[in-house]
Amino acid sequence: MYDHHSQKTKAIFFMILSATLFSVMSAFIKLSGDLPFMEKALFRNLVSLIIAFSILKKKKISLWGDRKNRKMLILRSLAGSLGIISYFYSIDRLILADSSMLNKLSPFFVVLFAWIFLKTKIKIFQILSLSMALIGSLLIIKPGFHFSSTFPAIVGLGSAVVAGLAYVIVSYLGDKESSYTIVFYFSFVSTIVCFPFIFIDSVIPSPVQVMLLLCAGIAAAGGQIFLTLSYKNAPPVEVSIYQYSQIVASGILGIFLFAELPDTYSLIGYLLIFTGGYVMYILGKKESRKLREVEVND
Repeated sequence: MYDHHSQKTKAIFFMILSATLFSVMSAFIKLSGDLPFMEKALFRNLVSLIIAFSILKKKKISLWGDRKNRKMLILRSLAGSLGIISYFYSIDRLILADSSMLNKLSPFFVVLFAWIFLKTKIKIFQILSLSMALIGSLLIIKPGFHFSSTFPAIVGLGSAVVAGLAYVIVSYLGDKESSYTIVFYFSFVSTIVCFPFIFIDSVIPSPVQVMLLLCAGIAAAGGQIFLTLSYKNAPPVEVSIYQYSQIVASGILGIFLFAELPDTYSLIGYLLIFTGGYVMYILGKKESRKLREVEVND
């Protein structure tokens, strides 16, 4: 028997654990220093690939999934690859809290892409929440203030757009594919995308940098697996808000590890995005409850 409350509790736990691991990954990536961001992305994806491959082999689960789902698996992987590359680029050039916050705009784009591709109805409150989040992102980006920070911030926002698309596809795949197969596809495609850039721009990492990148890869693999499990256990609208726990963790790590403090504009932007996300979560939760009540009465 399906227990919605139990499934949602698991989904929330998985999402918070995922967000924490992703904030740790971001810190390790930033600590690894002046390596090319594509090299960092390759290392992160390669470690995740090895971990996902090992789990699939141990559990004797298909690496490539069902033939009819492969197009969606590849699309999810391409969107995720572009998202992680964009995010790593912004991590190197922005303070950790700003890059994390821009990336965590993805729940708003989840709503938008779910409306476009899954024909999910978009509500007025979701439009208002999205508008609030975009205004908040503009305060973080501060367009025209300094190009050296504006462009990386726009790239960081782009990472949220493609991540939103990737998460909608994960939700669509739902119980169609194993979480580990989804992560394997993502890591495999991302590794292929990043690998050619090693011949264009690469630096031999020091032993310390190798250890930091290994730790980042392990944290990323865990974060990706728990994120996928979260979206498989509950609808995105019910759990995506908990991704924002990453901002708290990233802010704390940014202060203690890098002495980074967000400026006033960024703090106001955070508040707007948090508020928009919270409103979308609360009203979305009420909508889901009403739908379940109607289904029970029918």
